[in-house]
Amino acid sequence: MNKILVVDDQKGVRYSFKKILGEAGYEVATASSGEEAIELTAKSEPDLIFMDVKMPGMDGLETLKRLKEMNPKLLVIMMTAYSTTEKAITAMELGAYDYLTKPFDNRRLTEIIKKALEVRKKMFCPVAVDETEYEMEHERIVGSSSAMLEIFKKIGQIAGSDMTALLRGESGTGKELIARAIYNHSPRADKYFLVVNCAAIPDTLLESELFGHERGAFTGADTKRIGRFEQCHGGTLFLDEIGDMPLALQAKILRVLQDGSFTRLGSTEPLKCNVRIIAATNKSLEEMLKQGKFREDLYYRLNVISLHIPPLRERREDIKDLAQHFLSVFNKELNKDKKGISADTLKIFEEYHWPGNVRELENVMHRAMVLCQKDYISHECCTGLPVAEGMGKPAAVMENYLLEAINSIFSYSGGSIYQDFLSTAEMLLIKKAIEITHGNQVQAAKLLGISRNTLRRKLEGDGSNNKK
Repeated sequence: MNKILVVDDQKGVRYSFKKILGEAGYEVATASSGEEAIELTAKSEPDLIFMDVKMPGMDGLETLKRLKEMNPKLLVIMMTAYSTTEKAITAMELGAYDYLTKPFDNRRLTEIIKKALEVRKKMFCPVAVDETEYEMEHERIVGSSSAMLEIFKKIGQIAGSDMTALLRGESGTGKELIARAIYNHSPRADKYFLVVNCAAIPDTLLESELFGHERGAFTGADTKRIGRFEQCHGGTLFLDEIGDMPLALQAKILRVLQDGSFTRLGSTEPLKCNVRIIAATNKSLEEMLKQGKFREDLYYRLNVISLHIPPLRERREDIKDLAQHFLSVFNKELNKDKKGISADTLKIFEEYHWPGNVRELENVMHRAMVLCQKDYISHECCTGLPVAEGMGKPAAVMENYLLEAINSIFSYSGGSIYQDFLSTAEMLLIKKAIEITHGNQVQAAKLLGISRNTLRRKLEGDGSNNKK
């Protein structure tokens, strides 16, 4: 159960927080002053602190300074009841995680608590690259294949530096876990680790999220906002799906990488930050360069150290260990005592293509653990899941994935649907195989199940330059 400390000199505010958060399942402690907050934090560090800015005696800003000296990674959300939020902004500059303006509704409170606790987990839950390094309750990158051993080696080589790292691989391969492992083993591990998913935030809001904005910078900008770069000063910022970042914003990221400077949206005053960037993408940045969708100068700045995270189908020897790992994790999480996974189910797992990679395997195991009524996870526990319907049957898997697309295709008129579909599907398969194998035609042909000569003829007929 997460522990939340509420610091406010008003008894009514403390009572309201204790009632609302207690009913939401949190353990709530309260303090009426900054001095008491420091004392309680020293005795039993809370997962999250809500603290009023204006208090008699030691005010919120001074208390925040003291708390951050005790633990720089401590998450503190400041509260203010005044229309002006300058003190709250100052608190952000001092290291507060966020601020709220009173009064605020329960929905907003719930959202900010959820996000803050997710950030805390990413900073405080170490990621192990060796099963003997941490106890089971910590997250672990599982794998003993040669590909994963190379990843572990590179994590060790680059963690101690401040160099930018680019993590590449398909969705679900564990790029964020790798980024956290680099952070956990770096000299910046006592500072913030913040994640921004560039694909999940609309283009119009992404610049504000990263660099902040001044009051009045755009419609709805009622207050000044501190962006992630400013907030993460001294720490590590993980830019996920950076291939989805708009070109105009890429120029500002390049400037940060070059000299650590940026400007808030709506301002001309340059600001400085010291942030290590780890970026990730599931797209081919080289292809985006050719299409003019990614800046060449930013590409070379990001690609100083590049790690390719292999898809699960390329490290099948790790599937058994991953499945057993998730069994242990979910036994604890769901309060179950499953003994293991049946041999035939493991065989099916090892034969399946896993288009969703490790994330898909995790989801399959999670659902199977919920549905299974026996001591061992069996094939029947996976009923209804794509992995169960298509295991060992590539044609069945393809049918499930293509059916929706085909239904859409028939909504278009035209008499050449058959030929257009076949040629387009073939082209996409070949391009993807070339991308997965990094241009190696021998491996691409093997992946497609055709001869190299056939692949070469297809490429020449398409006019492709992907020859090696």
